[in-house]
Amino acid sequence: MSERRIKIMDYKFRKRILNISLYTVLVILSILWTFPIYWMFITSLKPEYETIAWPIKWIPIPPTWENYQKILGNPVDTPVFIWFKNSFIAAFFYSILGLIVSTLSAYAFSRMKFPGRDQYFWFLISFMTIPGIIYLIPNYLTINNLGWVDDLKAIIFPGLASVWGIFMLRQYFLTIPYELDESARIDGASRLYILWKIIIPLSKPALLTLGFMNFLSNWNDYLWALICLSSPQKRTLPVGMLTLQGRYIHFYGTMMAGAFLTALPALLLFIFLQRYYIRGVVMSGFGGR
Repeated sequence: MSERRIKIMDYKFRKRILNISLYTVLVILSILWTFPIYWMFITSLKPEYETIAWPIKWIPIPPTWENYQKILGNPVDTPVFIWFKNSFIAAFFYSILGLIVSTLSAYAFSRMKFPGRDQYFWFLISFMTIPGIIYLIPNYLTINNLGWVDDLKAIIFPGLASVWGIFMLRQYFLTIPYELDESARIDGASRLYILWKIIIPLSKPALLTLGFMNFLSNWNDYLWALICLSSPQKRTLPVGMLTLQGRYIHFYGTMMAGAFLTALPALLLFIFLQRYYIRGVVMSGFGGR
């Protein structure tokens, strides 16, 4: 057997071992990440006496929907559908309006040339180092002056100008050849036309990624919604589910059912958009000038 063939076989063997090791690590990490969701779901399908039984039943046989009936069948104490509607309305408009603000800002920072553009951009990026909790009091004073306390507008408008969203889209826009803009400008296209017909169609992965992140951020927001929304009919799903702790604190199956209902929409959205999400995040890291 020639020395060249031995080297090729050795290379293939090492590559196979590396791939097996890599996929083994990925499988283990996948199990660690999905196990809490699985545990939450199976616990929600168990009768209460089985939630603390030993040995653990990994598959509830037979499953029970009693825990979901407790939550969904009591519209007076736990108006879940109203909370769901409030959460969806707030997250939807926050996602759409946030995309508009971030897209226009990112376009200006990536395609337009004006004095101090880069300096102002990096000054804006510096605000990402400030913890969000610092803004709670100023934001609350602002919405109080506007009369938005206990109103869904209070959890939609304050965070629309997302520095992270501007940064992400700006980096993605920089990967689009500037020659496309120049060709369109020669043909008489305006900046808004270029943005709408060229930049946005080529940036769908990044836009869908940011839209999903905005939706998820607003959907899971608890602290700010708890501060702003006090009426039971105005609560969002995370704040509303807090009431379950007082009513069902020792009923772990019911608590898990509420947690699963809260996480389910975001989980389904990620499953359908994960291809665009991964591509958008990866491509946003390659831009830069």
